[in-house]
Amino acid sequence: MRKLITDFFNDSKLIEVVGIARNGKDAIQKIKSLQPDVVTMDVEMPVMNGIEALKEIMAETPVAVVMLSSTTQKGTESTLLAMEYGAVDFVAKPSGTISLDLHKIKKELVEKVENAANVSIIKMKRPQLETKKTIILYEDLKIMEPVIPLNTKPRSWNKQNKKMVLIGTSTGGPRALQAVITKLPKDMQAPVLIVQHMPAGFTKSLADRLNQLSEIEVKEAENGDILRDGYAYIAPGGYHLRLNKMGNVYSIVLDNVEPARAGHRPSVDVLFEDNSRFNDFDKLAIIMTGMGSDGSSGLRKLKENGNVVAIAESANTCIVYGMPKAAIETKLVNEVVDLENITQAILKYLP
Repeated sequence: MRKLITDFFNDSKLIEVVGIARNGKDAIQKIKSLQPDVVTMDVEMPVMNGIEALKEIMAETPVAVVMLSSTTQKGTESTLLAMEYGAVDFVAKPSGTISLDLHKIKKELVEKVENAANVSIIKMKRPQLETKKTIILYEDLKIMEPVIPLNTKPRSWNKQNKKMVLIGTSTGGPRALQAVITKLPKDMQAPVLIVQHMPAGFTKSLADRLNQLSEIEVKEAENGDILRDGYAYIAPGGYHLRLNKMGNVYSIVLDNVEPARAGHRPSVDVLFEDNSRFNDFDKLAIIMTGMGSDGSSGLRKLKENGNVVAIAESANTCIVYGMPKAAIETKLVNEVVDLENITQAILKYLP
């Protein structure tokens, strides 16, 4: 397996393989001596597994880590733990622990390693409590000139109108979602629809983990789910998330027929575009950390067809400032907010 992955990288002009480790313990020593820019690491390893090794690496010699994981329940849960402990990204092995058909993920793995080299490692460390200094900095920011273009103000914003929260994110998203969703109150008067770029299997583990940590109910969306206030629905890997309306009741429709959009299914653009068909509720569109520009096209449709407040995560806290940057460049974003303040920004618009 190590030979196979090395061969993948030998074809890239941007990547040089400087070392190979047999297990987590061996990896820790070699990272100290070789000081690589990026490490690929399996979740399942002998002597010291990927999670234990990652914890030690991030504490002693922080470096961008891309995990390889099987799609078993244990594998998906471990991968989410790895994201929490500071891994930049992960790639799902196509067929279990020993994937002899690993060539199927060659392109994805090479791309994610190349991208990981540009990530700020400081942001990958586990979030600490806010210091007094950061609070003061945020207070200073609030009294600066607003960065909101005048034409982005919602047409009318009545707190008593029905509300819907839409969230899109990708690389770095599991940790960002944890920072936002776990602070939402259980009596919030809006449902939350979430697209996180992840393969099938991993979205279920993500939903279960967030549900354990949150006051609101978090679940992987299923066909026919009725939207309820105080519930968050995460689009399953491999399915676009759409809505169906019957009377005043909205239910979820999962779509695995429409192809991936810009390589993604679920797609934030599809979530936003589909939602733009309904204008009997106001919408909060949140775009957080992620590679690429998914969500920007859909944001235009949302803004054209309804009463929408758009919030983008700031470059200060994004693991990858791709999706929020693209959204901000549309000049349709109302607020640019550090991750730790996104929940507060959402709640001020809700009843």
